[in-house]
Amino acid sequence: MAIEHFDVLIVGAGISGISAAWHLNTHCPGKRYALLEGRERVGGTWDLFRYPGIRSDSDMYTFGFSFRPWLDRKAIASAPAILGYLDGAVADYGIAPHIRFSHQVKRAAWSSERARWTLDVERGPQQEVVRMSCDFLFMCSGYYRYSAGYTPDFPGMGEFKGRIVHPQHWGSDIDYKGKRVIVIGSGATAATLVPELAAQAAHVVMLQRSPTYMVARPAVDPIAQKLQRWFPERLAYTLTRWKNVLFGMYVYQLCKRKPAQAKAYFIKMMRDQLGPDYDVATHFTPSYNPWEQRVCLVPDGDLFKAIREGRASVVTDHIDRFTEQGLLLKSGKTIEADLIVTATGLELQMLGGTEVSVDGQVVDFSQKMSYKGMMFNEVPNLVSVFGYTNASWTLKADLTCKYFCRVMNHMQATGTRQCMPHLEPGTVTPAPWVDFSSGYFLRAADRMPKQGTSKPWRLYQNYALDILSLRFGRVEDGTMQFK
Repeated sequence: MAIEHFDVLIVGAGISGISAAWHLNTHCPGKRYALLEGRERVGGTWDLFRYPGIRSDSDMYTFGFSFRPWLDRKAIASAPAILGYLDGAVADYGIAPHIRFSHQVKRAAWSSERARWTLDVERGPQQEVVRMSCDFLFMCSGYYRYSAGYTPDFPGMGEFKGRIVHPQHWGSDIDYKGKRVIVIGSGATAATLVPELAAQAAHVVMLQRSPTYMVARPAVDPIAQKLQRWFPERLAYTLTRWKNVLFGMYVYQLCKRKPAQAKAYFIKMMRDQLGPDYDVATHFTPSYNPWEQRVCLVPDGDLFKAIREGRASVVTDHIDRFTEQGLLLKSGKTIEADLIVTATGLELQMLGGTEVSVDGQVVDFSQKMSYKGMMFNEVPNLVSVFGYTNASWTLKADLTCKYFCRVMNHMQATGTRQCMPHLEPGTVTPAPWVDFSSGYFLRAADRMPKQGTSKPWRLYQNYALDILSLRFGRVEDGTMQFK
């Protein structure tokens, strides 16, 4: 079998993979690379999810690339607008010729003797297995399983006479106009779906086990609009980006240092949206502190408006079982429905489900420690992008790509072929990979890598600290070994 070789193989043509390709084109122009995408087009998450109203849960001035201004009027953007932005980047920056669609990476094997990765890739609708090799493997495949979302095994699901659908599998044939709809969940997907469905459904119930912090924010950033009138587009974009980065960091630090004060502030904002007579204590007062889970963004308060107008309602209870007509709750209450949407979360998955081995030994990533949030101890020449949980994903993705290019150029300058973070046993105390209490992280905690309690193994979830470490810190830091 002929093996095509590259300096770098990027896996995944979503926002992280496109960023990686731009950085290689810009900072490592002599490197030969390909971008392998298992689907038929770019976009990742934004092409996969098709449910009504899908939109960004971060502002596009920070979720957009550092190198490409976001010029759309809306700061909270729809999936079609985001896909247009990504398509423009692929076309304008010479990335398109490097993309191989319908290429699903199944296995990646590292050979220290040859200092290269060999990949088994399924290509095309016939899933023909082809082999490729590379000096460096750059995983931009996201953090969740694309084939299926998470749906609990609720009792009696087979009895329900209507339709049950997970948002990850939403199809154009799903009819909700004039229907009674239940959306199970209280996260970002539910907060997006409920007002959108309520515009045409008979009524929508958001059924939650417990409340989530939600913040109303204008879909159009008025300060960004003023800056765009006063300054050139790139400068206006940079100023807006930093305004939002710094404000986000301030709010996050306030939540961590003064949780009671922050909680009172969030609840007051929700009460202002819903009115003095609404039962905010039951339906919008979480048991945890702000930013122990991700805060949901509600553009223009559309969810709250749907509730105020009676087109949607919130029920806080536990499901006892599905029935023919809907749901029976633990409280004894029943809710009838024609359509039930299980917005119950994602299934986390490491490296897109790729089986990784080093010198014949399959890597168990649950036993590995994350180096600077992007590499793993004793795994050579592999970088994986994982964004922030408390800010826009792309901020960390861009920094990771910049650092990757620094490493590549350092290796070329020093004539080295292998780099690997080395961890001396017993020198670092392990901690959970992500300090987050969201269900999808807790369900996968035993399968995820660890982080350490000290740098470079600690994940600070702090953009400013990561700039210092990844853009200006030394590549040869005593932990990274070059051969």
